[in-house]
Amino acid sequence: MSIQPIQIIVVLFSLFAISRVFLRYKDKKLTINQFIFWCIIWAGLITLTLFPKLTSPLSRILGVGRGSDIFIYLGIALLFYIVFRIYVKTEEQDQNITKLVRELAKKKK
Repeated sequence: MSIQPIQIIVVLFSLFAISRVFLRYKDKKLTINQFIFWCIIWAGLITLTLFPKLTSPLSRILGVGRGSDIFIYLGIALLFYIVFRIYVKTEEQDQNITKLVRELAKKKK
């Protein structure tokens, strides 16, 4: 098994991401559950990058041509979900700011 340049890039990026996750946890910007979740995600990416044949049995079960395609599909779905969550939070904050501004305006009158 020879390691390809893309594998090196993905592993280095994943290690960088794990370091960022650790720093956010250390700064108390992530909970322990979030820290564990993201560490599992990045460690899983490293594992699947270095051992891509691990996904072959799963790809046969799901009827997908290549094992890596499964994770591309899951990654896209996860990204859409995250964008949805961010959108909902942004709308919620927008409504709260509007409500707060109206209350402040009433108090000034």
